[in-house]
Amino acid sequence: MSKKKSSAIVALRRRLLRAAIFLGGFGFVAGSTLFALAWFTVDIPDPNAYVNSQATVIQYSNGQEIGRIGAQNRQILPLAKIPLRLRYAVMAAEDKNFYSNRAFSVTGLISAVADNVLTFGKGRGGSTITQQYAKTAFLTPERSIQRKVKELVIALKLENAMTKDQILENYLNTIYFGRGSYGVQTAAQQYFNRNANQLSISQSAVIASILRSPGLYDPALGGDNPARIEARFKYVIQGMLDQKWITEEEAVAAKLPVIAPRTAGGSLSGPKGYIIDAALKELSKLGFSNEQLMVGGYVIKTTIVQKAQTSAVDAVNKLSPKDAPENLHIGLVAIRPGTGEIISMYGGKDYVVRQLNDATQSIALAGSTFKPFALIAALEAGIPLTSMWNGDSPQTFDDLGRPYIVKNYGDEGWGQTDLLNATQHSINTVYVPLGMKAGLDKVVDVARRAGIPESVAMIPTPSVSLGVASPHVIDVANSYATFAANGIYAKPYLIASVAGPNKGILYEGKPETREAFSAEVAADLTYALKSVVNGGTGAAALALGRPAAGKTGTSQSNASAWFSAYTPELAASVALFRDSASESLNGIGGLTSVTGGSFPARIWTAFMKGALRGEPITEFPAPSNIGGLDPIVYTDGGVQTPKKK
Repeated sequence: MSKKKSSAIVALRRRLLRAAIFLGGFGFVAGSTLFALAWFTVDIPDPNAYVNSQATVIQYSNGQEIGRIGAQNRQILPLAKIPLRLRYAVMAAEDKNFYSNRAFSVTGLISAVADNVLTFGKGRGGSTITQQYAKTAFLTPERSIQRKVKELVIALKLENAMTKDQILENYLNTIYFGRGSYGVQTAAQQYFNRNANQLSISQSAVIASILRSPGLYDPALGGDNPARIEARFKYVIQGMLDQKWITEEEAVAAKLPVIAPRTAGGSLSGPKGYIIDAALKELSKLGFSNEQLMVGGYVIKTTIVQKAQTSAVDAVNKLSPKDAPENLHIGLVAIRPGTGEIISMYGGKDYVVRQLNDATQSIALAGSTFKPFALIAALEAGIPLTSMWNGDSPQTFDDLGRPYIVKNYGDEGWGQTDLLNATQHSINTVYVPLGMKAGLDKVVDVARRAGIPESVAMIPTPSVSLGVASPHVIDVANSYATFAANGIYAKPYLIASVAGPNKGILYEGKPETREAFSAEVAADLTYALKSVVNGGTGAAALALGRPAAGKTGTSQSNASAWFSAYTPELAASVALFRDSASESLNGIGGLTSVTGGSFPARIWTAFMKGALRGEPITEFPAPSNIGGLDPIVYTDGGVQTPKKK
């Protein structure tokens, strides 16, 4: 810039300053009149109304937070739970004399006016913490004389109505820190992945530095921000030292700490986003509108058990196939038998990336996880586990006048085998005629009673026993929860309770149960499904170290792989699948064929270990031996003949 141009700018600034001083005297009367008018016409808003309009909180069953929904991500903290070092850092940054000054500083205001004149509106604001709270909580961000006068009036009235501690508490819970966070608690979580009471002196100084202008000081935004935050950090630390709020040693030791990277997803990022979204959907069905929830202040306690959910995410992260295609999806749901409480849900890696919940919304061919429905139908018809069947492969059956060719996995033939062994080794050529003998409409009916909803299409054809239907993971998990509850169906639910802004309970979830089939049938079913774990296709679950019963499921063309199983305490289903049933899992994870006994069973076992850690071990009921212990031979024509001695 030339000296001539620079001199012209300096001269212009001097003229503007003289004009401001001259006009200040002229405007005093007008300003006084405007202030007096505002004093009598502007009412002080409810000091708690803004602060208490915090985000709606979604919680685990133990009351710990899963996430938040609402216009503002805020968590209110009483002043006693905000550490002194953080309070001091904020005052050092924004208002060192907060406890001794008035609602606004006259000298600060005059200096700010002069500074803005000299810098063409780019100077400092000159606002006290009380003014900032008044502006943030009760006024729009517009720049006008009228708004500034209202700000001063509200600040003065607030000071008359509240103590300094109350104003500071509300301010610290109100101010915006960027990254969608309002208040020091959510700011601490966003920038340092910890709560406010865990912040160090250096971390507190960063939080205090950023609040001045998050867009200019958040280093994750790049540009000159890293240099700005470094300078601002030093300013705050020096301010704390000048006020003797920290020692010389603490000031020297204070270094700019590592700040967490910025995440685009916010409170819905990662697997927890699927839980929050599912909770919102259930709340909508219960009559709570999004508009109500967005106002804030609600506390939504879910049935999700924190240690179980942590175990689910860990199991999927650790045991998923490596180098898998992008469109490989994994869904996991765990349900408490007899109550319907959903205690764990894994719907995907990141809700922000993919908003389709692989636990509750995606569908996949069920495969052999449907065989227990045919087994129940057979038991209800008096067909015992000791009944003998032809396990040869392949076999041809009649499907409404058309030939239906059925093969076993690997085309393995088993010859004459009993129903228990056919269950243990998932023999298709036994289960197709079993379903036909029990009644194909009965198989469908059992599936509905157990928990497969009407929305899942099932046609009573010979293939229904082999799982050609495409349910959701939650449907299968809940059906197996019915097995675990000795035949008692419970409607699955996620919302345990809803508390309103005044802490009053607005809703409480309760089990909705009915008997789906008899305890005797359930006992024989469980006995058969225990054999799947004890030496059958689900042997990976033996590592759980407690009684378990379940069924593997591998669909036609290896389009999906399932492991659905239960203990007396918990039922869970895990499924792997891709975007389309025409896409195979073959080759994923280095396996020629991904079966239900591979990745799904391993993930299920690891999940259950964590979910049930510390829980007492209980046993399943003894089998009822429906139909007796004498073997009965079933031939292709459905004619039963005594087995030859």
